[in-house]
Amino acid sequence: MLVVRKSTPRNGPARADPNGRSAAEANQLMSHSGAETLARELLSAYDTGQMVAIPPSARPGFDLNMAYEVEATLKRFREAAGHRALGRKVGYANKAMWRVLKLETLVWAHMYEDTVHHSQSNSAALSFPHCRSLKIEPEIVFGLKQPITTEGLDATAALESTEWLALGFEIIDCPFPEWKFQPSDFVASFGLHAALVIGEKIQVRSDQIATLVDELPRFKARMSKNGAFVEEGSGKNSLKSPALCLAELGAAIARRFPNQPLSAGEIVSSGTLTAGHLIDPGDLWTAEVEGLALPPLTLRLT
Repeated sequence: MLVVRKSTPRNGPARADPNGRSAAEANQLMSHSGAETLARELLSAYDTGQMVAIPPSARPGFDLNMAYEVEATLKRFREAAGHRALGRKVGYANKAMWRVLKLETLVWAHMYEDTVHHSQSNSAALSFPHCRSLKIEPEIVFGLKQPITTEGLDATAALESTEWLALGFEIIDCPFPEWKFQPSDFVASFGLHAALVIGEKIQVRSDQIATLVDELPRFKARMSKNGAFVEEGSGKNSLKSPALCLAELGAAIARRFPNQPLSAGEIVSSGTLTAGHLIDPGDLWTAEVEGLALPPLTLRLT
């Protein structure tokens, strides 16, 4: 008769947690502890402008799940310090990148009341005392009037949840050497978010939605620096349409955090329309739009 003996681990039998927790519960606590430690490290780098020599993705046990745990911890820390979250910013709004990076959807991080700025007459000036390597990206920004919690929404349905849209500048800052990072690093590092500048808002009325659905994938956005043309992009660069990007963000958040959906009142920065471009103090950047009723937006770096 064959006798099967249960082997004992080389380090001896598993020991009971002194507080009566299961091994799974103890591991979960260790995960929470690791996420909080990492969040404190990344928050310190964010506040001081220090570089993070080893990205989280290069460290054992770190993945996208932990990245969102770190992001939630950072949100808790920032709100405890008086910086209320106002909305979300999108990363990797490009399905070709999903295949390369083995992503199932786009990623996101929160933006805060001290990083979101409203232009005056479509012009703004910002300074960044603790920065490392800033880039500027033109984006379409949405303000929500109702939650987006359902998967499979089309552009029309996404716009029906929108109160206003505007042209915006997303300023990003990378704490990792040579701008080398993974999607999980992006999520855990504030989405690289340094600031958002919002231009003049246009109200999204029900009788305009069909026109916007047609215009948002096709409009052109031209970037210039100090009066010299830099690059032209279009709405299709944001997941084929900023409205579709908004719908995908709502669905992705609902899948991962069903109790924390994209909510009414949130501001969404929907993904860049061009490549990101390095910026320096003294620069004057202008974004001009063709095919969408939005005025030019300018930003001076001081």
